[in-house]
Amino acid sequence: MSLITKTSAWAEEEHRMFADAVGRFYDAELVPNMDRWVDQGMVDRDFWTRAGEAGIMSGAISEDFGGAGGGIGFDAITVYEQGARGDCGWGFSIQSIVMHYLVAFATEEQKQRWLPKLVTGEMVGAIAMTEPGTGSDLQAVRTTAEKDGNSYRLNGSKTFITNGHTADLIIVVAKTDKTAGAKGVSLIALETEGAEGFRRGRNLKKLGMKANDTAELFFEDVKVPMTNLLGGEEGQGFYQLMRQLPWERLLIALTALGTIDFAIAETVKYVQERKAFGSRVMDFQNTRFKLAEAKTKAELLRSFVNDCITRLEAGELDAATASMAKYWGSQTQNEVVHECLQLFGGYGFMMEYPIARLYGDSRVQMIYGGTNEIMKELIARSLDI
Repeated sequence: MSLITKTSAWAEEEHRMFADAVGRFYDAELVPNMDRWVDQGMVDRDFWTRAGEAGIMSGAISEDFGGAGGGIGFDAITVYEQGARGDCGWGFSIQSIVMHYLVAFATEEQKQRWLPKLVTGEMVGAIAMTEPGTGSDLQAVRTTAEKDGNSYRLNGSKTFITNGHTADLIIVVAKTDKTAGAKGVSLIALETEGAEGFRRGRNLKKLGMKANDTAELFFEDVKVPMTNLLGGEEGQGFYQLMRQLPWERLLIALTALGTIDFAIAETVKYVQERKAFGSRVMDFQNTRFKLAEAKTKAELLRSFVNDCITRLEAGELDAATASMAKYWGSQTQNEVVHECLQLFGGYGFMMEYPIARLYGDSRVQMIYGGTNEIMKELIARSLDI
């Protein structure tokens, strides 16, 4: 299957060529290593530079900063093709989010300093929002960035940070004014190399996404130059976060679609070969109906996601629609993977079959990026005009 269809208004021939190239790269460099990365709890660091050399991360970044100069659709392809191979371990989605924060809000000097290294994989990005006592309520973060001469001193802790153990550049959500609520939130870019007082905690043990390094981060009087304030103006962090959430939430829907396509393909292959009571499992009406339902859900999601990409390329993807994509995509992903695993019978419970890993990986999609309950609240608010 493919993200791109005949009716994908945003896609041109170069997008199709890029999708083919990304797919070949994943088949050669990602798929053979997935099980090993699950066992070791993180993706090999040199995979990032190999992806950079192959141009996998450059599609949506301007040529001025080492990219290929395309639109956001290129990143959408990279994310979808990864999901379509049953992987969520490589943290490119976060890399993309970090790069687009820089594209949207960074000063020219900040862009020149960091974007080329993110494109090549020399730097790995992370964004540190969640705290032990603060999830989706980003106005309530307790991490602080206090002025100290020409620097800030970061103090606080973060948790559930994707790419946390690998990241060289971490965008930290912090309070530069503890009395100003949302208007006191700023984004501080921390370069981790040689940062005194910065510490990474344990690689968190998770239900799924076991190949992704997810860390606790600690900041104890970490000195960060004031030139690392994203955009150069304090108090803009909450606005910056809200402006980028549509892309973050669409990324989750793209992962969902790729995962669904992979799950259906694996299940069809299995039920065509597996026999029960003298017949192929594929020949039972229940199997055929379940797969028909799954395929229909996939095509409905594909159409919606493509529409969202078109809107995003035009600068017209609003928060409510992005919330619908995140909620519906992740909900559908879990429904489809659940039904597909059931068709595997007892083998679906065995980790040697990818469907079992997908089952664990899928669950968090309804939680991160804002829980689906919060998505429904945001959608409901758009109705109260």
